[in-house]
Amino acid sequence: MIHTLDLHFLDVPRAIAAYLIETSDGPVLLESGPYSTYERLQHEIRQVGFAPEDIKHVLLTHIHFDHAGAAWALAEQGATIYVHPVAAPHLANPEKLWNSAKRIYQDEMDRLWGEMHPIPETQLRQVSHEEKLTIGDTTLVGYHTPGHAIHHIAYQLGRSVFTGDVGGVRIGENIVEPPCPPPDVDLEDWQQSIQLLHDLHPRQLYLTHFGAVEEVAEHLNALYRQLLSWADWVHERMDGRTAEEITPEFTAFVERQLRSHGASDELVRQYEAANPSWMSVAGLMRYWKKKNQ
Repeated sequence: MIHTLDLHFLDVPRAIAAYLIETSDGPVLLESGPYSTYERLQHEIRQVGFAPEDIKHVLLTHIHFDHAGAAWALAEQGATIYVHPVAAPHLANPEKLWNSAKRIYQDEMDRLWGEMHPIPETQLRQVSHEEKLTIGDTTLVGYHTPGHAIHHIAYQLGRSVFTGDVGGVRIGENIVEPPCPPPDVDLEDWQQSIQLLHDLHPRQLYLTHFGAVEEVAEHLNALYRQLLSWADWVHERMDGRTAEEITPEFTAFVERQLRSHGASDELVRQYEAANPSWMSVAGLMRYWKKKNQ
């Protein structure tokens, strides 16, 4: 059984999910969320009949704070943390990761993300491409799926796939958005990862932002189109301009897209909490500058 845990990031519902998978060897957690929502994570785990101390396996799609920031706290309770080989050193020694984020978020770090501490290397399990992870009676397969981040993994469980951010952001029945933060968004890699997800022929996608998607092919095709649309939009406007100058226009552009599909004020707020517009402008500008060098 799969349980969706709503972490209520910034007190916003349906912005960040974690997933609890029941196995014969106890519960497996997929994503930890940020440490700022750790109390809520503990509450959600208890609500589905387990104690936080029962979590001995935590699978991370990648190590951006909204997905992995609380992993250290679960490791302190004895959990093994499963992660991409490129990402593992950054969890063992998160100082560089933290300082990089602090340059962006500055005084907002504590409010947004909370604390982050090292995880002992003995509790970090590196997951290779197409590796099978068997926990009790349950087997998941990890697929390296770069594009959103070079260290991204999607996990397949039967005919379901937990997509992290490579499967996009979609809340309710509104549009799908491609979260494009710096530093390593890559359109070509992402397109290949979308094709990989297609080729798995899943029945459901479980998005970290937010929830299950049943219309898989339609969703992935829409994500592909939106990724190219957003990239072109930024590329056409970036000549001689800064991200700070472009962001208000992009935010308005995204809001118009949402409103055209009937989004309420609350839904617009949920999307912005899950996928801040300024991050995609910064990430896509960085992508185009690297590509044009």
